[in-house]
Amino acid sequence: MMKIDAVFNSLPVPAVLIGPDDTIVDLNSAAEGFLNTSAKSAKDVPVWDLIAVNAPLEEAFARARKHDTPLFVNDVDVGSGQRPPALSDLHLAPLNGMPCHMLLMITPREFVGRMSHNNQVKSAAKSAIGMAEMLAHEIKNPLAGITGAAQLLSMNLNAEDLELTDLIVAESRRIVKLLEQVEQFGNLMPPELGAVNLHDVLDRARRSALLGFGARMTIVEDYDPSLPLAAGDKDQLLQVVLNLVKNASEAAGETGGTIRLHSFYEHSFRMRRADGSGQSLPLQIEVIDDGPGLPQSIQDDVFEPFVSGRENGTGLGLALVSKIISDHGGWISVNSAPGKTVFRISLPRADKAMLAALAPEQET
Repeated sequence: MMKIDAVFNSLPVPAVLIGPDDTIVDLNSAAEGFLNTSAKSAKDVPVWDLIAVNAPLEEAFARARKHDTPLFVNDVDVGSGQRPPALSDLHLAPLNGMPCHMLLMITPREFVGRMSHNNQVKSAAKSAIGMAEMLAHEIKNPLAGITGAAQLLSMNLNAEDLELTDLIVAESRRIVKLLEQVEQFGNLMPPELGAVNLHDVLDRARRSALLGFGARMTIVEDYDPSLPLAAGDKDQLLQVVLNLVKNASEAAGETGGTIRLHSFYEHSFRMRRADGSGQSLPLQIEVIDDGPGLPQSIQDDVFEPFVSGRENGTGLGLALVSKIISDHGGWISVNSAPGKTVFRISLPRADKAMLAALAPEQET
């Protein structure tokens, strides 16, 4: 029983242990978070009284129990009285060593999509960084010569020709700025992880945005006041949030709009790595805007370098954001439709050593 308990509680997806009378025996921690209830409260409750599924499962469940066979159900909405439904896959299986008991595993589609997307993003960004950094370095040198020559020529030109040299200088500087962004990929130092108050980061980003690029926007704070400290690099996380808020502001255009900064705790989410190890990423930040949304053609590739939905956009900002979050051991995803775009970041909690290092600073 001890071995079964250890496996049960280490499962990264919500799992429900069902007894011979179809009542709940136990929930793992992921299921407690997903169903928004405790294992103690759920114990002895009929399973289909707590878990709502938009499909008739009772007969199929009874057959699986009778014949001691597994049951797979894909693409159903699963929820409870405490949370809205989520599109999920269900896997029901008998348990060896526990006669008449069944294990129900719930895999939200969002969980699967986040993991595969984050791994693809990280791989794509790495493949472009080396070549882009080399090209940026080589191109900047001749551009400096072109800019200098144009400025010298402008000293002896009439007003009509001066417009042409001014254009050369302006465009050269724009390209240099783009190349400097490319070089950031290679020059970005690994994050100096420590205990970070995410609400401080969000508040700094909000105040900075309202004084500059987001002055025409309404920025709403929607924070979970009990959110624990995160493991992160405060400056790099600020760069991430500022970039997301700037993108939302630019998407809104001259008319402006509303950006909501939302924080919350999702106990059930764990990131499964390729080597089989996992990490809990319960701290969530969402940057939500009411703009026109991302073009459908780029939504799957928006975190890859040089992919942009804006005219004259570099396509580097979100790729850099993805790199920073990956370096933190977290993940980022986007869900976009006209009128609502949600960028969601998930990060780990600060460990005991980080909290201990923070304590002397709080005392001074």
